[in-house]
Amino acid sequence: MSILITKAGVLDTFQDLGRNGFRRLGINPNGAMDRTAIRLLNVLLGNNENEAVLEMHFPACEVKFEADAIFAVGGANFDAKLDDKSIDNWQIQTANVHQTLKFNEKISGNRCYIAIRDGFKIEHWLNSASTNLTAEIGGFDGRNLSIGVKIGFGSEFKVQSSKFKTKIARSIIPNYSNSPTIRVTAGAEYQDLTGLGEIVLLSNEYKITQYSDRMGFRLEGEKLHLLYDKELVSSAVDFGTIQLLPDGQMIVLMADHQTTGGYPRIAHIIKQDLPLIAQLGANDSVKFEIISHEEAENLNVEFEKDLDFLKMGIKLIKI
Repeated sequence: MSILITKAGVLDTFQDLGRNGFRRLGINPNGAMDRTAIRLLNVLLGNNENEAVLEMHFPACEVKFEADAIFAVGGANFDAKLDDKSIDNWQIQTANVHQTLKFNEKISGNRCYIAIRDGFKIEHWLNSASTNLTAEIGGFDGRNLSIGVKIGFGSEFKVQSSKFKTKIARSIIPNYSNSPTIRVTAGAEYQDLTGLGEIVLLSNEYKITQYSDRMGFRLEGEKLHLLYDKELVSSAVDFGTIQLLPDGQMIVLMADHQTTGGYPRIAHIIKQDLPLIAQLGANDSVKFEIISHEEAENLNVEFEKDLDFLKMGIKLIKI
């Protein structure tokens, strides 16, 4: 049981929720850019939330099923078609042997995901199947998928499962946009911004530049300034940390971020809004809104409650 890559995409890698617990050794966490998307897809299919999925950028790869399979697509909308028949994101789909999954057009978003029932057979390194392209390890031989690659998957097709075309409710799917307002909490050096700098940060729009990748998004907009020059000892950073660069512009650290950084940490994107920035690409824009840590925690609790309800619903459907 496997899938065959019949056409390579620009950047297709296997990712899960990240390689956690090894940052003290300087090992990047990696993982999916849009982690909410892969959690939702895996829950929809009855998988463990951390099951590896195929993360694709556009143009995306073409996939031929060499056995019957149950799968789902989510994240960005790349106009998915199964043997030229359009299929919806966020819905359980069934594929028969020899059918081909193609992605014809980037309609919205920049990272699309394929999850499969019971998961892909991918080697793990340090408890994660995520691809580390720099170290060339994890995922499928630590590299982007190329034409002719075959990847096995977990179980045989269950006919009775095809009766259900279960779909995730819109209310729990991130509100993707190419110009979102993203909520942040104050970082350790937020108070070092000038008064004008705080106003500029929260009232201006910032463009994602072409100098952006899975490690970090470089932003372009009105410059920010600190009250005074400050030398910092390198400190821990995380996915969503916003750093102020010496030229007054900002960078948002993304899934492949370094483990420590020495630039001022002026803000941190809240967990619930990380998918919104993860789906942006060059020339998209973003605005920021600051909220309290308590508000951020409450938003996370509400999402986890909704996800638990989805899990219960999926279990009932499978009975």
